Amino acid sequence: MYFLTGWPRKLLHPLPSEEEPFHIRPNFHGTLFAVLSETQLGVWFGRPSVLIVNYTESAKAASRCGPYQLAEWKSDDAAIAVSAAGGYLLLFDLVRCSKEKFLYEPLYPKGSPYVQVTPGSKAEQGVPAFTLERKDPLHLGAPITSFQTMQEELMVCTADGQLHVLQWCGANSSRKAISLHNIPFALDLQTCRSASEPSSALENMHVRDVEYCETLNGFAVVLNDGRLGFLSPASGIAANLQGVWAPSVADGMCVAVNNKYRLMAFGCASGSVLLYTIDSETGSMQLSHALKLSPEYYPDIWNKTGEVQLLQWSPDCSVVVVSWKHGGLSLWSVFGAHLVCTLTEDFMYRSDGTKKDPLKITSAAWGAEGYHLWALTTVKMAQGSCVQPQQTGILQFQFLRSTSAASRDTNTQEQVLLLGEDRVYVACGDPTPAHRPVDLQQLQRGGDLLGAPAPPPTATSHGSDALLGHRHWHVVQIHSTYLECNWPIRFTAIDPSGHLVAVAGRHGFAHYSLVSRKWKLFGNVAQELTMVVTGGLAWWNDYIIVACCNLTHHQEEIRLYPRLSNLDNAYASVTRVHLDTVLLALYQNLILLFRADCSIGLYRILDSEDSPRSVTVELLKEVSLSRYISHPATVVSIMLTSLRTEIDDTFKTRQQVPVAQSILLNMAGQLLMLQWERSGSQMQEENRSRQKKRLPFCTPVVLAQCVENMWTTCYSSSKPKRQLLEALWLACGGAGMKVWLPLFPHDSHKPQSFLSRRIMLPFKVNVYPLAVLFEDALILGATSVTVLYDRQQDMPFESLEAFFPFCMVERTSQIYLHHVLLQLLIRNLGEQALLLAQSYATLPYFPHVLELMVHVVLEEEATSREPIPDPLLPRVAKFITEFPFFLQTIVHCARKTEYALWNYLFAAVGNPKDLFEECLMTHDLDTAASYLIILQNMEVPAVSRQHATLLFTSALEHSKWDLCRHIMRFLKAIGSEESGTPPSTQESGLTAGFELFRDRSIGVSQSLDRWNRDSSSTENVYMDMILWREARHLLEDLRLKDLGCFSAHLGFELIGWLRRERSRAARVDDFVLALKRLHHDFLWPFPVSTACAVSSPIRNGYCFTAASNGVGLNFSPEAIIYRPALGQGVHLQRSQTASRLLDTVPPPICRSKYTWLDSTVAEHKETSVPRDALLSPIHHNGDKESIVSVTSLTEISSGADEDWASADEDFTSTVSATQMGRMSTEVASKGPHKSEVQLRYLLHIFKEAGCLEWCAVIGLVLQDAAVIKQVISCLESPVVSAEAVHRIYGGLLVVDAWASSDWWVYGLGYKPFLNQIGPQLQKVSGKLMEPIQSLAFQAPGTSRPAESAGPKSEDRHESTALGISLPAEASGTKPKEDSPMKEEVEQALEGAYTCIIS
Repeated sequence: MYFLTGWPRKLLHPLPSEEEPFHIRPNFHGTLFAVLSETQLGVWFGRPSVLIVNYTESAKAASRCGPYQLAEWKSDDAAIAVSAAGGYLLLFDLVRCSKEKFLYEPLYPKGSPYVQVTPGSKAEQGVPAFTLERKDPLHLGAPITSFQTMQEELMVCTADGQLHVLQWCGANSSRKAISLHNIPFALDLQTCRSASEPSSALENMHVRDVEYCETLNGFAVVLNDGRLGFLSPASGIAANLQGVWAPSVADGMCVAVNNKYRLMAFGCASGSVLLYTIDSETGSMQLSHALKLSPEYYPDIWNKTGEVQLLQWSPDCSVVVVSWKHGGLSLWSVFGAHLVCTLTEDFMYRSDGTKKDPLKITSAAWGAEGYHLWALTTVKMAQGSCVQPQQTGILQFQFLRSTSAASRDTNTQEQVLLLGEDRVYVACGDPTPAHRPVDLQQLQRGGDLLGAPAPPPTATSHGSDALLGHRHWHVVQIHSTYLECNWPIRFTAIDPSGHLVAVAGRHGFAHYSLVSRKWKLFGNVAQELTMVVTGGLAWWNDYIIVACCNLTHHQEEIRLYPRLSNLDNAYASVTRVHLDTVLLALYQNLILLFRADCSIGLYRILDSEDSPRSVTVELLKEVSLSRYISHPATVVSIMLTSLRTEIDDTFKTRQQVPVAQSILLNMAGQLLMLQWERSGSQMQEENRSRQKKRLPFCTPVVLAQCVENMWTTCYSSSKPKRQLLEALWLACGGAGMKVWLPLFPHDSHKPQSFLSRRIMLPFKVNVYPLAVLFEDALILGATSVTVLYDRQQDMPFESLEAFFPFCMVERTSQIYLHHVLLQLLIRNLGEQALLLAQSYATLPYFPHVLELMVHVVLEEEATSREPIPDPLLPRVAKFITEFPFFLQTIVHCARKTEYALWNYLFAAVGNPKDLFEECLMTHDLDTAASYLIILQNMEVPAVSRQHATLLFTSALEHSKWDLCRHIMRFLKAIGSEESGTPPSTQESGLTAGFELFRDRSIGVSQSLDRWNRDSSSTENVYMDMILWREARHLLEDLRLKDLGCFSAHLGFELIGWLRRERSRAARVDDFVLALKRLHHDFLWPFPVSTACAVSSPIRNGYCFTAASNGVGLNFSPEAIIYRPALGQGVHLQRSQTASRLLDTVPPPICRSKYTWLDSTVAEHKETSVPRDALLSPIHHNGDKESIVSVTSLTEISSGADEDWASADEDFTSTVSATQMGRMSTEVASKGPHKSEVQLRYLLHIFKEAGCLEWCAVIGLVLQDAAVIKQVISCLESPVVSAEAVHRIYGGLLVVDAWASSDWWVYGLGYKPFLNQIGPQLQKVSGKLMEPIQSLAFQAPGTSRPAESAGPKSEDRHESTALGISLPAEASGTKPKEDSPMKEEVEQALEGAYTCIIS
């Protein structure tokens, strides 16, 4: 397929002339171009694009014959026919000056291998010199309207209704004339043959345009009244012509014939192009399809283009270029896929939005192989203050084209490759193969990786990531040495991995490796120049298969060149072929050749017995297909496949490669399937007598019409994805794509007899398909995108860069799975659709596939103007319920569609309230929030408020704080709608949890209650009760961290509420359980003792160090691992004995579990690798009170304390063992910095609220003696109740008892701290009502008194009395001023109630 790229080139006429060219005509190969002006005929060379000869008519002859009008080449390029306005036909002979004379010759550097090594090589490299010799003019008696060449004859149509058949030699004796009035016309050939007299309706009629179709053996004509017809000879080319009409058409303007697809394209005055074909049975003209601009994509111009002025098919007949009278250029594929149009976007508008005049093309011609489109254009450009039309000379539009239609290697169906004039575009990712390492030395030698042959290709060896990774290409510049002598490039091939590319031009071929980035050319240029590739190229393992012609012996051959060897005939395996090869196809190790006599040859590649690294090609069968094929030029492609109309129900693994079962033949867009009568594995080889047996075929099956391309794979699939991997994919132009899908019964043991084995499913696509990813359910394609550049000040007005946008080709892709599923549901094949969907449910974009299913059907049915008798949406909804993300699919689709379609959607899928409740039952709160938006638009506010309250409660239970914040804003927005107040849209700043309150303190006078603005609202009171209940629930469960997040995200006024709940929910009944919970939630390690003699063995899986015989061991900070489980703390690694620990380096820490050292690393913003700390013994220094050990910091993480990171031998020698032990203990007992900030913030909150019990617990966790002392000093105040004093004092004693009894698990470091604060505890005993020894402490499981939802008046009074702040100096952190913090918090909370739920 063709894609516009770059800017067009402008060719200027080298000779001074006032005449502007208006007509251009190429020769048969597109290498020479005849350019006409009124009195001049110029011949241009294709590459390089230069003028080689120019003929100017004399003034006397010009006045006699009239100005030039049309030109036509002879088939052998030896002559040119030119028509003049006076009814004269001028014949020019193009004469070569001399074989040794050239206008331009290539200059090669010294030592270049490309020199004249064979006769005629210089003629192919240089630009030859020609002269034009005009013969005597031939007057035909009437103006010439059109003419057409036919081998040695020329048909000329004149305005008097005559069809003149002339010889190119110009002799009048051979001149023949046929009158159009004498030709019988009918709607079909059967009626035409029965008509004895010509039609009287042809009087005064003549042929406006004519073109000969070789494959149809006739002429397509357009009459001057706009009627369309086809003339075919009854018994010869010059006599007994008969014609057929195209019914109901009377606005024809021009015609262009497609020989490969047997189509006739007629341009009409309405601006559309009608494509007709000839029915093989009746001979009538049948409309195949029409090409016209769609009002959907071109609403302003689709009916204002004017008549079609130009039609030109590309050299490979795959695309047609169309131009209109009022301007514009468009490109369509053969069956109607729209590729390029210059009537929209950057082609029609400048960067400032002003509209440009459309590009008007008067004449155009395709260059060699379709890389260029030569066009003569007229554009209106500004010249100062006036705007006038100007000729732009000859423009060359550049194209990239796809060769996938002709390349029929089933191993490369997933690769995308585009071919340009001098480069190749490869769609792949990393060019380095994943299965083999890169050996640079081997690459420098030009060999394969590791010097070994590549493994057999697999369907996913390249990986889908390589094909879908980005929009860009690997652009491979073709080697200039090969390109200069062998342009244009005609064939290309890519290997299954996408890393090897081969190209073939006029002679020889070359190949390139994307891994080594090197080209390989023929070392002997003579071998290259004596070989012409005729049938194509293909990669097979590490060999390149070439179907070529040996010019030396005039012999067709099949050659296999090894990639690892030098490119030389000495290393090639050569097999002779008797007939010319047209097409080459490859399936595993089978080669299929289609020949010029409509026969096929089947060959097999075998390992050679003579050499282990060489192969041979063996002929299996030769079969003639002439009974099925009318002309070899109509065969677009041929393919060997494993497909059959019957399906093999036996399961095959991927390693079991299926054998070839059939041949797919695309003949003029009609896809035929020829199946072997027996399995391909049972095919008999040639016998020794060389007697070839005819390979029997079943009756050919026509699978589809209007086929441009096809894809299938030779790999058997795994059972889950077998359906799409054993399918056949067809590109059908404007009709989209089709898939020939196999249908497998659900129970293979009980097949359904009435179920067809395969089904053809059509569907539309938005991209032109170039490849199909079978296992990823994706289509790969390409598209031309434009970039408009503003005109610079120094840029002239006539600059092409200022008028034309720059075109680029981007890779595109599209999901097709939802189309296939919908087509199956339409045909009531829901079971097959479910099996197919379940096999692809693991794709990451499968939920999007389901969304597309709903969206496509919803848009089609809900916007239909007529009632649908059998709607598809209920079936789609029932189908989606089979998957777990049904609820997400429906709500996502609803959010992406218009509100007007929601009623139709939920009438099919169910009530949104029921779907919302189902989301709550499955705890899918995010999806429920999306349904809340649906309910807000479809229900009254009361219903929305009710469901929002339910969702808010569930979100609180699951700690979805962000969602809770949005729901609160949502509820506030509903209240604003009811009261008429517009909701605020300002986002709340409390989104970072405790991060907002880092290094801040909150005063007593501060209030974060955001509901005080409307305290009379019942809704706000109810919301306050919900928040109070959740806060009480969190505090009763000892979840202080969640309580802090709850307050920060929802703006909950925590201090005032804690004052009211100080004697109820804020009391601590079990200090030990609260202590453990804080260690767990805040990832805070339990304290470590500096000196502890351990003699007990390992208990319950916890390991500790041991010290004996005067040797103490200190704990390395990296040996302390936090185990995140409630009730479990820090465990220390130990060896069996102290001596083994001293000689063994501990194993590295598993990074999957959190360590307190991570916080230090994050604090210093450094990336460090955990290392092992080596523990070394310290000899006893006589200090009996402290038996410690020092950690030898030979290797320590960079994230540790700076003092530790700088430790060395000098530091160790200057610091005492006691100081080192104290330092290591302090570091080992601290948690993450973030956790410390959060705990300090909560401590400040509880101090402000007067909750001394929680202050004591947090002080124990932080090992802050100042906090404990401050709490104990407050206990002496008469304001504090005796019950609170009993709880705090008793709780501390319980902690001391727990540390003494369970020291081996948790209390290893709490005992010294409790001993430190022991004297302060004795001061409280005097306040107690009875001796402390007689106190009966409340058990941890004792239930609390019943509490009400709201605060009591006496509690409020007590809170006011006890609302005193503890001295801030005692905690070591002085609180900041209240007013700045208050203003910032209130500003953050201002207007934070608008609900935006995504």
